[in-house]
Amino acid sequence: MVATRHPLLRLSSHLKRHRLHVWLASFCSIMNKFWDLAPPILIGMAIDVVTYREKSVIADLGYPDPKDQFLILVAITVVIWILESVFEYLFGVLWRNLAQTAQHELRMDAYEHIQNLEMQWFSGQTTGGLMAILNDDVNQLERFLDQGANDLLQVATTVIVVGIVMFILAPEVAILAVIPVPIIVGGSFIFQRRIGIRYAKVRKEVADLNSLLNNNLSGITTIKSFTAEEREVERVGMASESYRDANRDAIRLSASFVPLIRMAILFAFTANMLVGGWLALDGTLSVGAYSVIVFITQRLLWPLTRLGQTFDLYQRAMASTTRVLDLLDTPMGLIEGKVQISNVRGEIKFENINFSYPDRESVVDNLSLEIPAGSTVGLVGSTGSGKTTLIGLLLRFHDPLNGSVSLDNYDVKELTLKSLRSSISLVSQSTTLFPGTVRENILYGDPNASEEDLFEAANIAEATTFIESLPKGWDTDIGEDGHRLSGGQRQRLAIARAVLKDAPILILDEATSNVDNETEAALQRSIEKISHNRTTLIIAHRLSTVRNADLIAVLDSGKITELGRHEDLVDANGLYARLWSVQTGVAGKDE
Repeated sequence: MVATRHPLLRLSSHLKRHRLHVWLASFCSIMNKFWDLAPPILIGMAIDVVTYREKSVIADLGYPDPKDQFLILVAITVVIWILESVFEYLFGVLWRNLAQTAQHELRMDAYEHIQNLEMQWFSGQTTGGLMAILNDDVNQLERFLDQGANDLLQVATTVIVVGIVMFILAPEVAILAVIPVPIIVGGSFIFQRRIGIRYAKVRKEVADLNSLLNNNLSGITTIKSFTAEEREVERVGMASESYRDANRDAIRLSASFVPLIRMAILFAFTANMLVGGWLALDGTLSVGAYSVIVFITQRLLWPLTRLGQTFDLYQRAMASTTRVLDLLDTPMGLIEGKVQISNVRGEIKFENINFSYPDRESVVDNLSLEIPAGSTVGLVGSTGSGKTTLIGLLLRFHDPLNGSVSLDNYDVKELTLKSLRSSISLVSQSTTLFPGTVRENILYGDPNASEEDLFEAANIAEATTFIESLPKGWDTDIGEDGHRLSGGQRQRLAIARAVLKDAPILILDEATSNVDNETEAALQRSIEKISHNRTTLIIAHRLSTVRNADLIAVLDSGKITELGRHEDLVDANGLYARLWSVQTGVAGKDE
């Protein structure tokens, strides 16, 4: 269950490793404001010297000469300004570095946590929504730590220091100055609660907008092919307008805060000017003290107008922090085993497996299949028959509702995910490549591989010829997700990457779907070579890909309906035989 504590407490708990840094930054903020409040007092003392000369406050300290008194004031002023500047530099550096560190750590913690969540969780998320959390929401927290935290500390310091000074000088006037403070602070908290609701809506709208933009940019080819540019501009416009309207609602409330606070300040300032002036005229308050009160009242009340802006930053940060920390508090759906399997033989068993995705009909229905170590097994069947689901269950992307999946007689639930998945090389139909060079993408299979192993993997995948024809050969940048390569070239790099991993189990999920017939034939030879002494699972719609497999399982509606070698299945005259006839042109044109 997601935590319900206040987001600031949750954030403090998350940043506890930086507690000393927070305290040091807070101390520097407070000291900067402390010395910043000194000039009004110095002005009052200067006026006191001019007015009373040998009877001034400084004269009572043993310096009767007014010129000496001014020299003392100048020296004090220099020291105060230096101290104020030093602490301003220190709090600026400390808060900004803390903001950057917190931003970095939260983003990395969230990203690491996301990577460990089960695949089923991802089915309920959008890429744009997750990107909004990892970027925009984390950045909102950085902005608050960079500015808002310091503002809150300095406002609190101002209220305390100014209040003490005013009560020392003139308690009657101090009371008038302090009266609006509870009103302003109380109003700020009311404002905070109301603006928080609005900013939570803003965060949701920006996540939806990011999701739509991400989807459209990824699918730009489809948009153009359907001449749907105008429709998508309209759809993005509607999402952007919803985001704008949510912000407008927050802006209306935010903008009303400062004018209302000004009215409270007007009361305190005019009351102090009037009452303090009367006391000075009556002689019960010195001219210098009256000057201090007038100047320091403004120093007390005027910063309170920034509470609206500060709370604005605070609420944006808390709304975003809640989203980030809720993500971090998302429980793991899969409980990882503790067994570190090694020297994997590759014997795989699916026993009485039942599985369905949320809110969908059963995908796998009481399925059992034994795959001997070192064998090559083909999985064929229509789309949605459960072939890829079996691979997901073996890799523990999901767990079956009933039954068990085992590797070398270990239930995969008993194994650590790292040792399980390190034993399997996967080449899927939806190839994913990474920004970088050809070399870097193949080395993804084994970053420590030698140049000889790298070239051998590329040769097996029939990729060497096209790699060497690229502008920079192995060092050619292939772009985001390899968009500068053809589909067949991308698939060959994915196969080379899997070959380089050299895992005892190889899974090819429609691995030859994006290559031409000539390349497919070459890859068939490669598959035969690399499947030697290795358990190989081949999912294919092209039956020619699995023709030479040791065993072929035909799936239909989540069940194995036929099982055997190619020749036996053709002779059985079942679903496999009909598919083979269609694909070889006996019963119709090639598919």
